[in-house]
Amino acid sequence: MDDSLTRIAQMLVAPHKGILAADESTGTIKKRFDSIGVASTEETRQAYRQLLFQAPGMEQYVSGVILYDETIRETTDAGVPFPKFLSEKGVFPGIKVDMGAKPLALFPGETVTEGLDGLRERLQEYKALGAVFAKWRAVIAIDDQKHIPTDFCIEANAHALARYAALCQEAGLVPIVEPEVLMDGTHSIDVCFEVTKKTLQRVFVQLNAHRVQLGGMLLKPNMVISAKNAAIQVGAEEIAQKTLACFRETVPAEIPGIVFLSGGQSERQACETLSEINKQKGGAPWELSFSYGRALQASALVAWGGKSENISAAQEAFLAQACAVGAAREGAYVAIGS
Repeated sequence: MDDSLTRIAQMLVAPHKGILAADESTGTIKKRFDSIGVASTEETRQAYRQLLFQAPGMEQYVSGVILYDETIRETTDAGVPFPKFLSEKGVFPGIKVDMGAKPLALFPGETVTEGLDGLRERLQEYKALGAVFAKWRAVIAIDDQKHIPTDFCIEANAHALARYAALCQEAGLVPIVEPEVLMDGTHSIDVCFEVTKKTLQRVFVQLNAHRVQLGGMLLKPNMVISAKNAAIQVGAEEIAQKTLACFRETVPAEIPGIVFLSGGQSERQACETLSEINKQKGGAPWELSFSYGRALQASALVAWGGKSENISAAQEAFLAQACAVGAAREGAYVAIGS
């Protein structure tokens, strides 16, 4: 394996830093913009991403940015391609390469992520555009009444994740492997623990079978957490305990870092849980960082509101949250007012 993959993977989880997930699909970003009454056009999407990337000092907290197919091809108002602009700030450009979770035929309520067809060629193009890492998301839903997830769904997604990761390393890109067990539903944290454990076990079996070099990749998992509508909502301390216990049983020490997804948590909760995980990590062999989307952007999006005169305020909101998440990544987050 190219030693540069190991080096980049390690730099993506450097102290105080993590990854900004700015790879919302066109449909997802429209939902975000609808929430603030802004039309989703190519121009507004470019303006919004630009204000985040141009935020002064964002590179103190952000090691890499995951881009979308549209975004990696865009430029700043001055004509500088976004990947080049980010690289010149010392931020690694990355790219979302999956084509989304689609219904798994004959398995109601379950999905498998598509996008393997033509991926080798797309990875070559993205690398030429400046990407140095990539991301693929698998989605695992829990529903006791529907008896899901099935073992087949977990296996199908684990296999796709491993094929993607192998193709990335072949192309000289660091793969971020994202098996997300969703928070949607009413299941307990213990059910989340068991499903997350089984999912990660199968993912690493497949990664090894596909000869993926674990030192040149990152894992982007969910935290072990109660479902959004669970009868009992546990606090950050128990989330941290169960998350670390799950990973100690499933995640090999060779993995340089775990970059948590926020999975629908609020900005504050995503900071509190990440901070508690780092407080409790003890001798955990991996860096425990973040790859947050909404949990880094929510306040900035509201502050911007689609108006150019609000760019500075939006950047301040973004930087404040990035600073908070950077502190959480070191186990040192203190909520304002607490």
